[in-house]
Amino acid sequence: MGERYYQDLKIFDFHLHFRIASDSSLRKREPVYEPGTPAYDAWEYRKQQVARYQEQWRMAWDFPKAEPENRTWQEEADLWVQEMERYGIAKLGFVTGGGNDQLADVVRRHPDEFVGFAHHDPFEEGAAEELERAVTELGLKGYKMLAPTLSRRIDDKSAYGCWEVAAKHGIPVLIHFGMQGAAGGISFNDKINPGYLEPVARDFPTVNFVVPHFGIQYVKELLFLCWSCPNVLVDTCGSNQWVRWMPYDLTLEDLFRKFYETVGPERIIFGTDSSWFPRGFAIRYLQDQLRICRFMNMKHEDLQLIFGGNAARLFHMEW
Repeated sequence: MGERYYQDLKIFDFHLHFRIASDSSLRKREPVYEPGTPAYDAWEYRKQQVARYQEQWRMAWDFPKAEPENRTWQEEADLWVQEMERYGIAKLGFVTGGGNDQLADVVRRHPDEFVGFAHHDPFEEGAAEELERAVTELGLKGYKMLAPTLSRRIDDKSAYGCWEVAAKHGIPVLIHFGMQGAAGGISFNDKINPGYLEPVARDFPTVNFVVPHFGIQYVKELLFLCWSCPNVLVDTCGSNQWVRWMPYDLTLEDLFRKFYETVGPERIIFGTDSSWFPRGFAIRYLQDQLRICRFMNMKHEDLQLIFGGNAARLFHMEW
């Protein structure tokens, strides 16, 4: 099989999620509350809010409804390869996948197509040792976490052991900041701002820290973080519909233009945040982002950096 290309570009999607867990105990389950209790009423209310929001989002993008998780993880992995062949995608980076061991199995099934990230809590006991194991024994090549859901702020020194492992092995660290989840999710807490990453990025200048979704509502803070720390990069993944909630007019084109003019094409990384079938690979996101970049008259070399080369560089791959 020859190399895959989309149009004239070799595409590396840096940011996807593998949905099917091999162990049923790892599969996402809704919490159980006793009917008639305040907790039950609050959960039901949130489910209704999320359902309305998700249906509006799905129809706006003309996406199909998600299927039940009735496949094996092997079948799901094979489906992703079919999507790559369908659209001409060269490489996929799965940032989560039912735990480090599970995702390592997924990557081993298709090692030429997939890259996997460790995704355990950096504040759990033995986190640094687990990251060492994930890299050296399991073959995972990055580390991903959700800052708003962590037990401590990202600059807490108790996580420095993980950053030391990342520096030792030269792996990128992907950290989600900003609003988390669908309607009714986390909009603010004391861990959500990417500005808190600055002392960590300064203390570990050889670690490439990547902030996805253009930093969501913290665009200004991310831009200044990038100004302060050249080892901070941004990924473009998802629908980025959060721009609708900003108090001023902001578009995806505005985001691309601002980051391109400031941090430059070497620090912008394409992703889709794809995760479920039958949608599969979210080709709409690639098409929209690529159209914006082409209409900005970016050079081919810059397009190739953004849509594949930068991700490959972070993983020490030839591209």
